[in-house]
Amino acid sequence: MPILVTGGAGYIGSHTCVELLNADYEIIVLDNLSNSKLEAINRVKEITGKDFKFYQCDLLSKDDLITIFKENKIDAVIHFAGLKAVGESVSIPLHYYHNNITGTLILCEVMEMFGVHKMVFSSSATVYGMQQCVPLHEELPVGATNPYGRTKLMIEEILSDVYVAKNNWSIALLRYFNPVGAHSSGMIGEDPNGIPNNLVPYISQVAVGKLPYLNVYGNDYQTNDGTGIRDYIHIVDLAVGHIKALERVMESQGINAYNLGTGNGYSVIEMIKAFEKASGREIPYEIIDRRPGDIGISYANASKANSELNWSAKKGLDDMCKDSWRWQLNNPNGYEKEKILDRNLKLTLM
Repeated sequence: MPILVTGGAGYIGSHTCVELLNADYEIIVLDNLSNSKLEAINRVKEITGKDFKFYQCDLLSKDDLITIFKENKIDAVIHFAGLKAVGESVSIPLHYYHNNITGTLILCEVMEMFGVHKMVFSSSATVYGMQQCVPLHEELPVGATNPYGRTKLMIEEILSDVYVAKNNWSIALLRYFNPVGAHSSGMIGEDPNGIPNNLVPYISQVAVGKLPYLNVYGNDYQTNDGTGIRDYIHIVDLAVGHIKALERVMESQGINAYNLGTGNGYSVIEMIKAFEKASGREIPYEIIDRRPGDIGISYANASKANSELNWSAKKGLDDMCKDSWRWQLNNPNGYEKEKILDRNLKLTLM
C-alpha cells in the first residue's frame, strides 16, 4: 500500500516515516527541504533498514507533483508539508497563506486527477484559538489567532468542502498539541532553524550549552506554580497516531477531526525540572513578562481518538525528556554532518 508523505523529512514527518516502514507500508517521500534536512531521510533508512523513494519537490510545482503521481501508484497521502512558525507567520503572512494553502490546493487537485481520495492532514490545536475551557475537545468552536493557525483552519475548511462536493473522499484532520521528544535511537529528532520557537528544544539547547538561559514568559497564571500549562506529547506517540488515522481513512469515507494529546498538562517549571532530572544538568531561566495572547492552561481531550482510532499516548514525561536529551547530546548541531559528534560517543540513559 504505497503512501505519499509530504514534508516527510521534517520533525513529525520523519518519525511518521519510521512508524510507517515498521508497519510494512511502502512510502514515497516529498519535501522541499526548506525547513528540514536530507540527512533525516538517510537516518530513517538507517533506523528501519528499508529503502524508499525521495523527491526534493515543492507542492507549489504542480508539474513536479504530477510526475510523482505518474511514477508511483499512490493509495493515500499523509500531508505534513507547510511552514509552521507562529511568530514568522505574523511577520510574513502572505508567504504563509500562499505556501500552505496554495500548496494544499494543488495537492488536492493532483490527487483528484489520479483518483486518490484518502488523506491524513497535519493540522494543529492552534485552530482552537483563545479557548478558556479545558480540556479542549473537537466540538468546540474554532478560530485561530495567528496566520499560521489560520492556514491550518482554512485548510480544514477547504478539505471539508472537498468532501461535501465529492463524498468518496476520506480525510482525517489531526490536531496536534505539543510534540516533543525524539526517536529512542537518538538518530532523528527536532532540528529547528536558528533559535528554537518551542519550549523543549530551547531547554535542551540550554542544557547542552548552545544557549545561556531560558526565558519563562510569566509566572502569574492561575496554575500551581504560576507558569503556563500545556499538553506535551511524545513524537513517537504522535507518529503512531498517524498510522491509526491512516487505517481509519483506508477503510471508510468521511471527514473527521481528532485531537492528538495526552490529556495531561505540565507547567513550564515542571518541564524544566523534568529535563534537569533527565540531563543531570541545571537549566538556568529568567522570568519575564507574559507574551500577548498566551493563555494559562491548554490540554487535550483525546477520547475521540481513543474510541474511534484505538489510539492513546503511551509515553510519559520522563520518556519525552530522556529522548530529547539523547538526541540533543548526540547531535548538538542537529543534522549538520560535519559537526555531529561521533555516534560511538553516545550518552547511556537509564
